[in-house]
Amino acid sequence: MRALKWILARFLDLWFFAVIPGPARCYRQIKNKPYPKSRYCRGVPDPKIRIYDVGAKKKGVDEFSFCVHLVSWEKENVSSEALEAARIACNKYMAKYAGKDAFHLRVRVHPYHVLRINKMLSCAGADRLQTGMRGAFGKPQGTCARVAIGQVLLSVRCKDHNSAHAQEALRRAKFKFPGRQKIIVSRKWGFTKFNRDDYLRWKQE
Repeated sequence: MRALKWILARFLDLWFFAVIPGPARCYRQIKNKPYPKSRYCRGVPDPKIRIYDVGAKKKGVDEFSFCVHLVSWEKENVSSEALEAARIACNKYMAKYAGKDAFHLRVRVHPYHVLRINKMLSCAGADRLQTGMRGAFGKPQGTCARVAIGQVLLSVRCKDHNSAHAQEALRRAKFKFPGRQKIIVSRKWGFTKFNRDDYLRWKQE
């Protein structure tokens, strides 16, 4: 009976093994080539971020003249979890202080790069099952965006009187990202490629 209990306990230990994924800082550096989801790379979990445009995204060009960007100041990987957390933080602040129809938030990067993990068993008797670093090409674990220096992460357009709220919302979203970012006020009209002065002059003509 004691032997049967021991065998059952050992079997349960091996059955309910724990897979411990590394924190996002383990995947922060850009090391290898891009590894997107494809017919060769299957079984990729869905990214945590599913919505890239928030707020009054159908408002016309003339509605929102002010634009501010959150720009990455490092070359790194940004996980889809970090993008979703930053989107939620920015959207929550703008909806509270400016109004949910008084801004348009856009996430400018997409997590297409697939992260892999070489699963290790952390339980009793695991050393007899796993192969260690032999055949260490891992299984897909999550996705991230490969970001360059000077690349825009988030953009917010709104009216001029909500400009301070937009900058504060992006400042709060900064804390969700690794590395360094800068908040840069755009000279363009909204999300267009035209300068504000030129846009107003052409509109009057």
